[in-house]
Amino acid sequence: MRTDLQAALAAIRPLDRSLTGRGQAHIDNLTKPKGSLGRLEELALQLFLIQGGEPPQADPMRIYTVAGDHGVNEEGVSLFPQEVTRQMVLNFLRGGAGINVLAATAGAQLYVVDAGSCGGGYDEHPRLIQAKIAPGTANLAKGPAMTEAQCLRALMLGVSLADRALADGVRVLGTGDMGISNTTPSTALYCAYLGLDPQAVTGPGTGLGKAEVAKKAEVVRRGLAVNREAVESGDPLAVLAALGGLEIATLAGLILGGARNRQLVCVDGFISTVAYVAAFKLCPAVADYCVISHASAEPGHAEAVRALGLKPLLDLGFRLGEGTGAACAMYLVRSAADMYTKMATFADAGVSASTE
Repeated sequence: MRTDLQAALAAIRPLDRSLTGRGQAHIDNLTKPKGSLGRLEELALQLFLIQGGEPPQADPMRIYTVAGDHGVNEEGVSLFPQEVTRQMVLNFLRGGAGINVLAATAGAQLYVVDAGSCGGGYDEHPRLIQAKIAPGTANLAKGPAMTEAQCLRALMLGVSLADRALADGVRVLGTGDMGISNTTPSTALYCAYLGLDPQAVTGPGTGLGKAEVAKKAEVVRRGLAVNREAVESGDPLAVLAALGGLEIATLAGLILGGARNRQLVCVDGFISTVAYVAAFKLCPAVADYCVISHASAEPGHAEAVRALGLKPLLDLGFRLGEGTGAACAMYLVRSAADMYTKMATFADAGVSASTE
């Protein structure tokens, strides 16, 4: 399966920047002062380049909300019991969660993926993809969370999700997660990949108090120590297997697959951004195909985004996950595409252009 991953990575190509001038010229010729639509113009140009110099299109758009459980939950790092992951999967399928509402508002398709929740299978549902690799990970504070084989399966599951979307004509992907205690492996991954300190980036997750956050930071520190060999190996796959989660690895694969397929990927918040970091470490060219949807209210997100040199599209105080921030960003993606294709140019409108 490592060979399959290497083939996927090799197929990811950086954007053709020689097209930038043509795309930017069209944007600058729309009936507005140059740059007056700010980040929307940047997003339109990114879409133009991703889609090979064609007038950008946003639709169809699809969000995958991927579920997985975590052995580190036994360390008391969440206020919620582990069974909430499974309960929320069922809530997604009933249409009752935040992501259901916001995806529908954004006009995005929503699929729920079981990559590694505890327990057995679920009743079949048209919006559920049952691809359980294991019923949760092992406790990263005591050893590797996943085997390399499990991590590779999760990565390739994510690639296959991008391919499934491509076959259905989907142009824009969104990442979403569900997994009680998954801010703990995410924090550990940020520390390992970006050299951040656990004390600086560990946050409250589901609402921990100050003492519980300090305890959670110590769990992260133990996880880094017990998995030191993987952390110090310089191998992004080894780090992801040792410290990650099945849903995180699947989302990393989704980002890789989206980049290979020339799909724009709207990366959600704290959990999804660390999946982006894992994908970036495996193949830096994925940066061309991604946008960080929003600034998570989880404190470590700002540190991580700063270390990456990225700027989220939105800052709404979100810390829910599920893909909710990606759904909100998708409205902006559609707006950017419509700006490019539907606004009149100065010549079309008979409006005098700037003399500069």
